[in-house]
Amino acid sequence: EVQLVESGGGLVQAGGSLRLSCEASGLTFDDYAIGWFRQAPGKEREGVSCISTSDGSTLYTDSVKGRFTISSDNAKNTVYLQMNSLRPEDTAVYYCAAVKSSLYSSCLYEYQYRGQGTQVTVSS
Repeated sequence: EVQLVESGGGLVQAGGSLRLSCEASGLTFDDYAIGWFRQAPGKEREGVSCISTSDGSTLYTDSVKGRFTISSDNAKNTVYLQMNSLRPEDTAVYYCAAVKSSLYSSCLYEYQYRGQGTQVTVSS
């Protein structure tokens, strides 16, 4: 059974930082691109960032470029999302998601597995 377990969400003031973690199990880590989606109330799901765990390639949505950094620790089957300079509009439930590496180019738009999510709230 594939499991993606997120941690690290919380409440932070605008301009602050948070680091999200996603620990994966039940899959061959190197065979997947793993990333983050978010969904705010009343808004559509948005792909935030993803990483190819096999070669380290990364993708980001435009609104987080220069502020968020995704990384992976393959020895720990864990992907991290370092979020700096947070803004109120970053408030959302953040979901870890995985898709086969062959679909890396679309990893901001689709996934095969998804975690339960962690809440990120940025106050102004």
